[in-house]
Amino acid sequence: MPTKGLVLVVSGPSGVGKGTVIRHLMPMCPRLRESISYTTREPREGEVDGRDYHFVSVQEFERRKTAGDFLEWAVVHRDQSYGTSRSQVRQMLAQGHSVVLEIDCQGAEQVRREWRDAVFVFVAPPSWAELVRRLRGRDTEDEDEVQKRIDSAFREMAELCKYDYLIVNEDSRQSAKELAAIVTGEGLRMSRVDCEELRDRLLAEGQASREQSRA
Repeated sequence: MPTKGLVLVVSGPSGVGKGTVIRHLMPMCPRLRESISYTTREPREGEVDGRDYHFVSVQEFERRKTAGDFLEWAVVHRDQSYGTSRSQVRQMLAQGHSVVLEIDCQGAEQVRREWRDAVFVFVAPPSWAELVRRLRGRDTEDEDEVQKRIDSAFREMAELCKYDYLIVNEDSRQSAKELAAIVTGEGLRMSRVDCEELRDRLLAEGQASREQSRA
């Protein structure tokens, strides 16, 4: 049954496990594509340019911002810029895919203004202590950077009631299943399904069958 592409926005504090949940989600949803964000921050160990993020200079980021290429952008953790390419998202939707955006709360608010039928999911930790433990356990940032992320997390947690769905990430695979259920359910909404085509076909088949039975 033909369906329109879905824009799925996933937010939550740094360290909550959004990226891991999305990685588990992708094999469950064959039509889903992940938008790769642009960022001015340095790559972490193991991250690959073009797979995890598009790592760009501040100058290149500003050029794209000025050109209007970003659907959303934000300065996060005080001094790092992140942005989502509008053209990239539109291209994937035009190809018949749904698109997942892993972005912060500032970016989600910008997407909400432009894509009113987007679906917004907040991924939360089971407790504040667990979030701090995960942040410190990554061992990818120094203490000053960890504290910036803790401060950002406090602000972001205040936004969670603005979202359509809430997932408490105790186990990333279970959280991915919950997110997949959201994708499936939202894909079956009448506003996303070509219901008129299906209605017309079923009515035509039904009419033909009724006429045949009367003959």
